[in-house]
Amino acid sequence: METFVCGNVFVPLRSGPSHKSEMLSQVLFGEKYRILESIGHWYKIITLFDNYTGWIDINHLQHSEADGDSKGMVLNRPLLCYREDLTRLVLEAGCEIYEPDFKQMTFSCGKDRFTASSDFNPSYLKVNEAIGDTAMKFINSPYIWGGRIPSGIDCSGFVQLVYKIHNIGIPRDSRQQAEYGSGISFIDETVPGDLVFFDDDRGRISHVGMILSQGLVIHASGRVRIDSIDHQGIYKNEIKGYSHKLRTIRRIFGI
Repeated sequence: METFVCGNVFVPLRSGPSHKSEMLSQVLFGEKYRILESIGHWYKIITLFDNYTGWIDINHLQHSEADGDSKGMVLNRPLLCYREDLTRLVLEAGCEIYEPDFKQMTFSCGKDRFTASSDFNPSYLKVNEAIGDTAMKFINSPYIWGGRIPSGIDCSGFVQLVYKIHNIGIPRDSRQQAEYGSGISFIDETVPGDLVFFDDDRGRISHVGMILSQGLVIHASGRVRIDSIDHQGIYKNEIKGYSHKLRTIRRIFGI
């Protein structure tokens, strides 16, 4: 089955072949996928990064055939670049690039070559900080259901992005993430980077955040924000009460 690589900042991944369908997720620049079927001007695809399926509009696509088994390098901040036709593109943290050349200020994505801004250097791709410090960079990013980039992100997309920047792949949805890694029994045993999950009134996992330090959680709820957390859940000062009920804690392998 042929593999393609996304050449736009992101492409919406929907639950069905219609713009009225829910946006489940996004395919980011440099991420690879395979086409499973097509209906009209829609493709049903599966992403290779997180094995997520959904529908993308062919009219949104700027993609090319993927170059073998090459592995993308993840950006940790926005990058201004230009296509071969000199049109401008601003990639976001979480996007992937290939074959960076810091002398020529270029990189590739599939069959295409891009020219980066003059400050392009290895620090765009290297992470020399703790995972909590990476998470803090996205404070106030607005919440968008199905979003995976800092300009619009949901709760599970946020923690997935932070881990992706640290070259650790985790599942897309909070319910999938809650089965990943190893369990932690008590909130006072957590360390920065542990994921905390919360359930709804029906007892289903509905939200995820990341421990910053003892008693503090960073999560996307309206925006990426920091709140207090204890064995009951997330406590928000502005409402003088708990907004999310704690269900389980997981430690992700590799951190």
